[in-house]
Amino acid sequence: MPKAKNSDIPPQYEAAPLIRRLLFEHAFLHWKRYVIAFLLMAVVAGCTALPAYLIGRVVNEAYINRNFQAIFAIGIATAIIFAIKGAATYGQQVLLTRIGNRIVADNQRRLFGKLLTESLGFYADRHSSEFIARLSTGAAAVTQTLNLLITAIGRDLLSLIALVSVMVVQDPALALVSFVVAPPALFVLRKLIRRIQSIARSQFTGGTHILETMQETLQGIRIVKAFTLEDTMRARFDANIAAVERDANKMARLAARSSPLMETLGGIAIALAFIYGGYRVVETGARPGEFFSFIAAFMLAYEPAKRLARFNLDLSNNLVGVRILFEVIDAPPSEPSDIGKPDLKLVDGRVSFDNVHFAYRADEPIMRGMTFVAEPGRMTALVGPSGGGKSTVFNLLLRFYDPLDGTVAIDGQSVIEVSRDSLRRQIGYVGQDTFLFRGSIRENIAFGRPNATQDEIVAAAQAANAHDFITGFPNGYDTPVGEHGLQLSGGQRQRIAVARALIKDAQLILLDEATGALDSESERAVQDAIAHLCEGRTTLVIAHRLHTIQHADRILVIEGGAVVEQGRHEELLRKGGRYAAFYRLQLQGQQDPEPRQPLAV
Repeated sequence: MPKAKNSDIPPQYEAAPLIRRLLFEHAFLHWKRYVIAFLLMAVVAGCTALPAYLIGRVVNEAYINRNFQAIFAIGIATAIIFAIKGAATYGQQVLLTRIGNRIVADNQRRLFGKLLTESLGFYADRHSSEFIARLSTGAAAVTQTLNLLITAIGRDLLSLIALVSVMVVQDPALALVSFVVAPPALFVLRKLIRRIQSIARSQFTGGTHILETMQETLQGIRIVKAFTLEDTMRARFDANIAAVERDANKMARLAARSSPLMETLGGIAIALAFIYGGYRVVETGARPGEFFSFIAAFMLAYEPAKRLARFNLDLSNNLVGVRILFEVIDAPPSEPSDIGKPDLKLVDGRVSFDNVHFAYRADEPIMRGMTFVAEPGRMTALVGPSGGGKSTVFNLLLRFYDPLDGTVAIDGQSVIEVSRDSLRRQIGYVGQDTFLFRGSIRENIAFGRPNATQDEIVAAAQAANAHDFITGFPNGYDTPVGEHGLQLSGGQRQRIAVARALIKDAQLILLDEATGALDSESERAVQDAIAHLCEGRTTLVIAHRLHTIQHADRILVIEGGAVVEQGRHEELLRKGGRYAAFYRLQLQGQQDPEPRQPLAV
C-alpha cells in the first residue's frame, strides 16, 4: 500500500477542519457537561499543584521554624486536597464517559442510516466487513479525539500551568533553566506525525481484511469444508494478520520514539535543576523549602508535559479514524432522497416497459430497448438465457437502479417520478435465495407488515403452507431461524418468505425463480403457497424451469436485453422459435438419457 502523503488528504479532512467540525457537530451539543468536566479538571489541576507548594512549607516549618502545629495543619489540608482531587477526578471521568458513549451511539446511528440510503450499486464493489470496521473504529475515534482534546486542555495543560506557576513562584531563574529542553522535543515529535497518519490508515485497511476473511470463512463454512479450503483460508487469514502485525510494530516503534527523547531531555532538565538548586541552597544560603517545593512541582509536571508533547501524535492517529467515518457519512447518497415526490397510486397494477435502455457498466449494455406490458391481475413470466436482462427488470421495477433511457411505468406512472418508499411498499418480492433475519419465525413473517397481529401472521403462514411445519417445532412461531435462516430447510425458508410477502398484501408480486433450488416435494408445497400469493394480483415471474410457468397468462422470452418472443405456452410452442427450443432442451434433460460413450482420455 503506498504511503499517504499529506497532500493526499482532502482539505476538509485535514486536522484543523476536522477538529472544528467535531467541536461544532458534537462538542457544542454537550457543552454544559463539557464545562462541568473542564471545571472538575481545573480542580484536579489545582489539587495537583497545591501539595507541591505545601512541601516547601513543610520543609521550612520542620527544619527552620520547628513548628509542629503548622506541620499538622498542613498535613490535614493535604489530606483534604487529595480527597477533593479524587472526587473531582471521579466526576470528570464519569461525565466524559457518558458524553463519549452518547457520541459513539449517535455516530453509529448516523453511519447506519447513511448506509440505508445507498443503492445496490454502492455495495457492488465493497465488502460488508469494511462498514463493520468503520462503524466500530470510526465512531469510537470521534469520542477518543474529543476526549483527547478536553483532557489535554483541561487536565494536562491546566496541571502544567499550575505546577509551572509553583516553580516560577519558588525560583524563577531555576524555572527558566528547566525549560531550555522543550524546543528540541517539539521539533523531533513533529517529524513523526506524517508517518503516524500513513501507518494508522494502513492498520485500518489490514483490520478490514481480517474481518473480511473471517466473515467469508464462517458464512461459507460448508464450501470451505467441502472443498478442503481450510489451509487456503488459514493462509489468507495469517497473511492478513501478519500485515496488521507489521503495521502495529511500525506504529509502536514510531510512537515509542518520543519516550527516549523525552526521558533523556527530562533527565537533563532535572539534573540541571538539582545542580543549580543545590548550589543555591549550599553556597548562597537559600531556604531548602523552596528548593524541595520546586523539585516536587517539576517532577509532577513531567508527566503532563510528556503527554502534551505526544499530543499531536495521538491526535493524528485518532483523526485517521474520524476521517474513516466521515468519508462514508459525507459521500453524496447513491440513492438520492425523493422526499416531496408523489406516492404511487396503484389502481390496477399494469406494468409497462417502453424502449428501456440500461447498463450496469458504461460499455456493457444489459437492456437494449426493452418493451413489454404486464397486464393487471395476470401472471407474466420472463424466461431466457442468463444475462439477458430478466433480473434487471426486477431491479428497475424496485428502483434499485434507474433506466438510462425509456420509461418504466406502473398504471401509467413512471417509477422514477414517484417516491421509492410508496413504490416498494406496494410490491411483494420472493427470491430464489431467501434471506431470513436473525430472530424467530414470527418476527420474519411480520417483517412483511411490522404491525401485523398474531392472527394475521398465522393466516399468512397457513396460506403459505407453512403453519403445519411451524407448529411442529417445540417453540412454534417463536422458533429461532438461525443466521440466514440456516435452522430451516430450503423449502421451509421459501414458505416463510411467501408468508412474508402474503402478509404485506401487495398488489404487485415479483417472483425470482422462487422454486429453482427446491426438490420436487418442497417445490409442490411452495407452488401451492405461491398460487395463494398471486391470486388476483399482477405477477411477474422469472423462471428457468419452464414447467412452472406453463399456465402463465403471458410468457416473455428475453434475450440480448430485449423481448424476442411473447405469448402463451401453447402459442409459443406452435411458433417453433426460441421458447420452443428452450422447452425441448429442458424436456430432453428431464428424460432418461441414452447411454453415452465414455469420453476419450
